[in-house]
Amino acid sequence: MLLDTLKADLGVAMKGGDKDRTTCLRLVISAAKYKEVALKKVLDDSEILQVIRTQIKQSAESHEQYKIGGRDDLADKEEKNLAILKSYLPQELGEDEVAAIVRQIISEQGATKKDFGKVMKLVMAKLSGQAEGKMVSSIVSRLLQ
Repeated sequence: MLLDTLKADLGVAMKGGDKDRTTCLRLVISAAKYKEVALKKVLDDSEILQVIRTQIKQSAESHEQYKIGGRDDLADKEEKNLAILKSYLPQELGEDEVAAIVRQIISEQGATKKDFGKVMKLVMAKLSGQAEGKMVSSIVSRLLQ
């Protein structure tokens, strides 16, 4: 499981004295544990990926705010966190690959404009974290017109 990988990498980072990686991984593991407690179940890999994506969004927002505020030291730290977090994401698919999957699902379902939510649900399940929701949403809406 991905959580086991994160924990193993945390141990390696701690032994190696990599403070940035240690801090970043601790935050992700902690966020995953909070989500497990909130949902009252053990998270699977797709849910762990959601936690990582949430951490990436937060880190990106912090990076922007630090840049605006002139805190380059903290912005650099967030940049390192982004690189660490993104290394745990699966390879993302390009627009053409996503569009092909969307076309396939639309044709299988015989979907129309009003089936946007249904198509999105099926596409996101099939992609399982290999594409951003915004991109998928724009492709689905474009192809359903």
